[in-house]
Amino acid sequence: MSIIQNIWNSRSKKNGNFFVAIQKIIGFKPKNIEIYQRAFTHRSMNKKDPQGNDINYERLEFLGDAMLSAIIAAHLFEEAPQGNEGYLTKMRSKIVSRKHLNELGKDLNLIGLVKTSLPKQNFGDNIHGNLFESLVGAIYLDKGYKSCKAFVKRRVIDPYVDIEELEGFVISYKSLLIEWCQKQKIAFNFESYEDTGVAEQKHFAVKLWLNDNVRAKARATSKKKAEEKAAKRAYFALQNKIG
Repeated sequence: MSIIQNIWNSRSKKNGNFFVAIQKIIGFKPKNIEIYQRAFTHRSMNKKDPQGNDINYERLEFLGDAMLSAIIAAHLFEEAPQGNEGYLTKMRSKIVSRKHLNELGKDLNLIGLVKTSLPKQNFGDNIHGNLFESLVGAIYLDKGYKSCKAFVKRRVIDPYVDIEELEGFVISYKSLLIEWCQKQKIAFNFESYEDTGVAEQKHFAVKLWLNDNVRAKARATSKKKAEEKAAKRAYFALQNKIG
């Protein structure tokens, strides 16, 4: 067998495996597999089309984010007729939160399909959610709104969207606590500083002040995480008042 035939067979097998993997994830045959290949191409590959435009998943991620929000919004509009605009917005935010999208991407092992020149272990958690959004965008371009909606319903709405459970789900304890403080006219302040402990990784410590009292302390690898952890501790300490 010639070298050219070997290369061709190797590429065909690789593309075939990708096609099968995508079909298994989305639940139907892709019409244009190149769209899905773009959806799993990281910018580190530095690929461009004949017009010089970048080929990576970032534009599809933008489209998928919009489609996902629209489909979830339409579902909530139908299923929660008693909800006003603020209620529906909060519920949608809970469903399409970055944490939840990251979990969806991980459950489908989407990172296993991504093409990148970087070590995959170097990526943070957000790549899982980014890939999920880019996949939604690819489905919309390839098969249209109806198929996109069917995928979101099967992978997101049916297994995860229970309106009664979502009502009690808290995305951010910090936001919840700040909202309560503002209503009660209570002064709050997150006093953060770099923790100079013995750990190799940099940590930040936070004191949460309510009026003139420290109500919670926390420590984490970022200011944001430390503030959220302190807010959560304060929330449960003040739960009867906040609830």
